[in-house]
Amino acid sequence: MPETGPLTRSMDKQFEKLFVMMAEMKAGQEEMKVAQARLEQKMEAGQAGLVQKMEAGKEEMRSGQERMEKGQEEMKGLIDEVKDEVQRKIDEVEEKFK
Repeated sequence: MPETGPLTRSMDKQFEKLFVMMAEMKAGQEEMKVAQARLEQKMEAGQAGLVQKMEAGKEEMRSGQERMEKGQEEMKGLIDEVKDEVQRKIDEVEEKFK
């Protein structure tokens, strides 16, 4: 039975190495979970920022659309005024030649 002593010690050392490796793996997994949680938070914050920028962009587009429509209405009014003035001048000229 003297041979079982060194064999047992050798196996004990192997199990110790295995337990150390398992503990290191568990610690690594925990670090990965923490890093993943931080990454998810950063991604969520980034997405929230993008959504906010998109909403601001949409609002800016709506505002620009409203300004453009207002400008078109003003142009239409000016064109109508010019048409009326041209028609008055035409009418004046026609009256002179009657």
